[in-house]
Amino acid sequence: MKTTEAIYRSPLAAMGGLAVIGSGKQHVAHWVKARKLPSYAAVLVEHGSGFLETDVVGRKSIKGPALFWLFPNRQHSYGPDVDGWSERWVLFEGSLLRDFLRLRLISEQNPIMPLRSLDRVQRLFNTLHADLIEDTPLASASAASALHQVVILAAQQVGRIRPVPTVGADIAEIIEAFRKRAMQPLDMAAFAAEHGMSPATFRRKVLAEIGLPPKGFQLRLRLDHAKELLATTDDKVEIVASKVGIDDAFYFSRLFHERENCTPREFRDRYRRS
Repeated sequence: MKTTEAIYRSPLAAMGGLAVIGSGKQHVAHWVKARKLPSYAAVLVEHGSGFLETDVVGRKSIKGPALFWLFPNRQHSYGPDVDGWSERWVLFEGSLLRDFLRLRLISEQNPIMPLRSLDRVQRLFNTLHADLIEDTPLASASAASALHQVVILAAQQVGRIRPVPTVGADIAEIIEAFRKRAMQPLDMAAFAAEHGMSPATFRRKVLAEIGLPPKGFQLRLRLDHAKELLATTDDKVEIVASKVGIDDAFYFSRLFHERENCTPREFRDRYRRS
C-alpha cells in the first residue's frame, strides 16, 4: 500500500534567498533509481531503514529517524528495505544555499544526518507543508523559515551524537581553547604542537571548521571583542587595543577601519548605549 501527498510551488521572485518549492509525505516500498533533481531536496525518514547511493559517498545505510540531503544535478538512488519506510520530503533552492554549504550545514560528503529527536523536525516539516498549502507571500516566507530551522536543528543533533575521535582532541575543543587565548600573543606553531599536530594540519582543520585560517580567525575574535568593549565601556581606544592584544593603538585603529569601514570612535558613537 502506498499513500502519497505532494505539493509543488513556483518560487516568488522576492524569495531569492531561500525558497521552498515542493513538499510531500508518503509511505513507500519502492526505490528511486538513478535520478537527478534540478533543485536541492531533504528527505526525512521517520520510520524504517534502507539506503542512499550517490557518486560522492557510494552506497550508505539509513535507519530512521534520519534526514538526508540531495543535491541538484547529482545522480542519486535511495529507498527502503523490504518493509518500506515513512518519509517526508522538501524541495528548495536559493542563494542562501551557498552559506549552508560553506558552513557545512549540508554536505555532499556527509549527506546522511541521524536524528536523536524526531518530534521537532516533524513539526517543522508539518509547518512548511501547511505553508505551501496556504500559498501566500507570508506563508512562503514562513516555509523558508521552517526549512532554515530544519537545517540548523539537524546539524545540531548530528553535532551532539558525532563520535569522539579516538586519536587527538576534537577540533571543537581545540578551537574553544584557541578562543580563550586569542587576546594573548600566540605562537601558532607552538599552539598546534600542544594539540598534537603540525602547523599545516592545524591551519587546514581551522580553515575547514571556521572558514578562516588561524591568524584570520584570531583577528576576527580580537576585533569582535574590541567592538564589545567600545560599545559597553568608556575605555580609551588605546586601552581597548591593549585588551585585545594589539599594543599599537594607531595600527589597531587602521586595522579596525579597514575591516569595519569606520574608526573605533565612530563605531562607539553609532552603537554605544548611554
